[in-house]
Amino acid sequence: MAERSTAAVDVADNSDEASLTAQADQSTADGVAKNRERDTDSDEVQESTRTDGAGTTSPPELHSGHKLARRYRLEECVTRLDGFSSWRAVDEKLRRAVGVHILPADHSRARSVLAAARSSALLGDPRFVQVLDAVEENDVVYVVHEWLPDATELTTLLASGPLEPYDAYQMVSQVSSAMAAAHREGLAHLRLNPNAVLRASTGQWRIRGLAVNAALRGVSSDTPQRTDTEAIGALLYAALTQRWPYESDAYGLSGLPKDIGLIAPDQVRAGVHRGLSELSMRALVNDGATASRHESPCTTPEELVKAIGEMPRIRPPEPAFTAPPEYQRTTYQQGTYGRQTPRPGVTSIATPPPPLQSRTGKALKWAVSALLIAALGLGSWQLADALMDQGGKNDEPTKTQDHEGGDKNKNAAPSRPIPIKDAEEYVAKGDAQHPADVGKTYDGNTSTAWRTSSYLDGPKMVIKPGVGIVYDLGSEQKISAATLSLRYGNDHTTADLYATDSLGSSTPLSSMRKLGTATTSGTSLKVSVDKPVKSRYVLVWLTALPYSGDDPANYSNKGYKQAITEVKFTG
Repeated sequence: MAERSTAAVDVADNSDEASLTAQADQSTADGVAKNRERDTDSDEVQESTRTDGAGTTSPPELHSGHKLARRYRLEECVTRLDGFSSWRAVDEKLRRAVGVHILPADHSRARSVLAAARSSALLGDPRFVQVLDAVEENDVVYVVHEWLPDATELTTLLASGPLEPYDAYQMVSQVSSAMAAAHREGLAHLRLNPNAVLRASTGQWRIRGLAVNAALRGVSSDTPQRTDTEAIGALLYAALTQRWPYESDAYGLSGLPKDIGLIAPDQVRAGVHRGLSELSMRALVNDGATASRHESPCTTPEELVKAIGEMPRIRPPEPAFTAPPEYQRTTYQQGTYGRQTPRPGVTSIATPPPPLQSRTGKALKWAVSALLIAALGLGSWQLADALMDQGGKNDEPTKTQDHEGGDKNKNAAPSRPIPIKDAEEYVAKGDAQHPADVGKTYDGNTSTAWRTSSYLDGPKMVIKPGVGIVYDLGSEQKISAATLSLRYGNDHTTADLYATDSLGSSTPLSSMRKLGTATTSGTSLKVSVDKPVKSRYVLVWLTALPYSGDDPANYSNKGYKQAITEVKFTG
């Protein structure tokens, strides 16, 4: 049997019937037998949701090897509960693994599952596990979705301990941005838990079961944005503390002690990042229950994204370098390679002298040495004679010209790189782009980037005056140029350079000093300053973006967009 993966969708039910619970103990969403508690939603967790009565229709009698639409071959059943089943399957047409949810066409939730799956597929956001097909045929309804063999559930990651602050920051930032985008399209998750959040081998976080998991369970909510926001807060709380923020145990995590209420993560575990602790509380607590030391609560994923953008950026940990092993000479390097070690009791045979050690050899060495000395003397005499002739031909104007050239070289000071100390996204109008990624523009890694959103109009930006990043150089520096490494070519990219007086968006563009502008149709752009200016804060401002297609590897849809991989300033 093929190795099971963490990619199947979390669909185990929370039925109170003992028989269903027993079955769930033996089958989990990722195909690995784990405790039932990993998929328990208490009343406290889902207090704002309601669950419809389970359908009474029996699940279709299917088996390994069965084919759907003469294309999807069922391999392994990972969940069979509440009238539906979930399978690992193979798409024989495209030769890839997929996941499939199957339920009878007359199931009470069949229509809502189809509608949810088709709406989720239309979103097309690569931050979510994609729905590939949603079909009703032969009295069954089935939904086909991606299968990610290299992804790991947050549940599994937390089994070994809480996440590092940088990993927790990346998780909550990426999940919040993805859910904000989904809610803008009218889609909610309502089942966002540690089983539904996956980290790919590339380090990117992905969400599975958007809208579909809730439809399979019959879960709905009158306040879907609030429900998903509180779920994100619970995910961050668990990532920081390795505890579930309610009294009941769930998802392999211990709940909080009874009768003490909800306490901040930094009060549960020592060393928790203070900013992330407060962020989780702002997402979890509402209706006047927010502690006085916390700011106003976040009730939507969009508000959570804004709060994350206002936080100081959390830098990745410094890589740990292992010292190389001490250098050891080999017998070959010591000059003993190929020599026989004399054995005791055996008389060694005298070896002949090295070459050129005989009387003839010594005479030959002296003769060669004499020839070399004579050749060197002759060459030196000819070189001196040539230099003297050249010196006699040189006149005074030539000397003056050489002197002037020397002065020019002396005055042209070479440009020097200026290190970047900090950065923050500048927002002149509307929403921020990706404020959590600004540090990727000066981390020395061209495979990472800060990217803009994808726009329908272009190349010149229409709905915004521009987008960009303010850089802090640590102190006033004389700036002569900025060099940008870009991800997308085509059309043209236009960038302006401004000197500003603060790190942030408080200073309007009209109050800044424009240093220069440049345009390119390639992936490298240099903005030069005519007369070097001293400033501590510099704004890189994009006003025109090229058109580029879908870029799933970087979670970017087609449109007018740009991504900055590296920024370097010189003085």
